[in-house]
Amino acid sequence: MSILLNVLQAVQILSALAMIGLILVQHGKGADMGAAFGSGGSGSLFGASGSANFLSRTTAVLATVFFVCTLALAYYGNLRPASSGSVLEGASVLAPAPAASAAEGASAGASAPAATPVVPAAVPASGAAQIPVK
Repeated sequence: MSILLNVLQAVQILSALAMIGLILVQHGKGADMGAAFGSGGSGSLFGASGSANFLSRTTAVLATVFFVCTLALAYYGNLRPASSGSVLEGASVLAPAPAASAAEGASAGASAPAATPVVPAAVPASGAAQIPVK
């Protein structure tokens, strides 16, 4: 699973960088008017209108790859096994230590520690109060 997450993240980063590069290379809408009047559009690699079509389709494909990788990373990042090892699953409730009274402190000595009662682990609640587990 770790290898799949690393591959998805690498594909996402590469598609994002390629998308940034393609978007920066593309011309704005104002450049189309200049190409219509013959301002150097015919001397390009793709012709007068071929570059816009190729670059926009490539950008759309890269955007689709980016969003699919994002959704896959979100899905796999949210999966948890049956025993997720959560801190809350094994938590036990302990009662606070009672304060020693002045009479016990005087008779037993001031430096004697107070005994802490041991409380068994709480049973998980059932019904609406239970946290849903995947």
